[in-house]
Amino acid sequence: MSSSSTINRAALRKGIGRAGFFCLAFGAMIGVGWVTAMGPWLQTAGPMGAAIAFAIGGLLMLFIGFCYAEVTAMLPVSGGEVAYAYKAFGTSKSFLVGWFLSFGYLSVSAFEAISVGKILSYLFPAIDKWPLYAINGETIFGSHLLLAFVFVALITWINYVGVQNSIRFQVYLTIVFLLIVVSVGAIGFWEGQVSNLQPLFAQGADNTVIGGIIAVFATVPFWLVGFDTIPQGAEEAKDSVTPRMIGILILVSIVAAVLFYILLIFSTSMVTDWPSIVGSDLFTAKAFELAFQSKFLVNGILVAILIGLLTSWNGFFLAGSRVLFAMGRGKIIAPAMGKSHEKYKTPYNAVLFSGIITFISALLGRGAMIAFVDVGSLCIAAAFLGVSLSYLRLKTAFPHQSRPFLAPGGKLTGYIAMVGSLLILLAITLPNSPAALKWPLEWAILLALSILGTIFWTVSKQSREATSLEERDYLILERFK
Repeated sequence: MSSSSTINRAALRKGIGRAGFFCLAFGAMIGVGWVTAMGPWLQTAGPMGAAIAFAIGGLLMLFIGFCYAEVTAMLPVSGGEVAYAYKAFGTSKSFLVGWFLSFGYLSVSAFEAISVGKILSYLFPAIDKWPLYAINGETIFGSHLLLAFVFVALITWINYVGVQNSIRFQVYLTIVFLLIVVSVGAIGFWEGQVSNLQPLFAQGADNTVIGGIIAVFATVPFWLVGFDTIPQGAEEAKDSVTPRMIGILILVSIVAAVLFYILLIFSTSMVTDWPSIVGSDLFTAKAFELAFQSKFLVNGILVAILIGLLTSWNGFFLAGSRVLFAMGRGKIIAPAMGKSHEKYKTPYNAVLFSGIITFISALLGRGAMIAFVDVGSLCIAAAFLGVSLSYLRLKTAFPHQSRPFLAPGGKLTGYIAMVGSLLILLAITLPNSPAALKWPLEWAILLALSILGTIFWTVSKQSREATSLEERDYLILERFK
């Protein structure tokens, strides 16, 4: 039996402070959905329906967040959910949670890579050059793929050379983003008309009021996921950031993001007759352009879009690479994923792998954007279910382990989070659900993810079986085992 003192456990550099953790989570959550998906939200559910969907989804995320806050403070190690599921249920369940979560994150990364071309083509229509092929009726331009490659390379490089650079990048951009968006939102409320909110709920031949709310609610995990980037970086927290503070920051970031989305839904809907432009690309920018005829205001929104895209992308990219790193370091998958760069102390192989997967996914183009939202929501909801179950199991199996943060409600909180996660999964998978995965693209992406996971699990069998329980405990849990 190996002694933990002789095991080489790859270490990551500590460099994330309180502001860094908040901006990591909030910046990941705000993204570009408030622009690229605002039209579909309103078309599906209307302003009030979309706000209700986010309020209900936000409340559910808060219960899930309580579970995260307790187990993250209990086990502040890289990879978060991988460690919780491992301690609660063992290696195979840990892999399932980690695999779905990492690709939930990378689906967001792919969404952002595709969005770069869409946003810049709105600014500069002339960049739509070199049409190559079409998917779901959307043409994929060579120029967009080139942009995706450049930005993927940038995000990959930032995360390759050190967490301090990544967090500094995140904090500065989040501050600028908030300055712009808060100003735009305030203008919308000040100059907008309450009468423009009508109709409050959208309904038509294809959906009812309740159906519209459910359809938006089912995607809320995708738009609010990001608070769980904090657990991925917990091991890289500065000494001044206590485990309890990490748990609190998870909850603060959820509340801030829910308020952000709801306020922007109302602010944007108030500035113009929203049903008349609901099919427009970049709905938020279009609404303010028509309302104020101000190029400066629209350009400000477009700058905020790009910043939100980068903060979201950077946060999820960092988180996804940490989940893969944690599984590799624990020898659940290929140990190469668990290596730390000698100079930068970053999970460089996991970072490079994440960059490659992101760019390959971006090849599917705009026609796959909603597909990545839906598949990503399923993967993330599956991971949320895993964390809820881990929370409940850890409450029972390890009642005396130190818990710097205690979730209110005890096991009841875990059961609510579990049921909520199951409801989201059912909304996405049941055939007659308004938010069900669509054939063939969305199911094809999910199938490809499952096949790739099976390959990773199978190929890693030898190294996994050669690792003793004591060694894996130390590699994943370190001193918190």
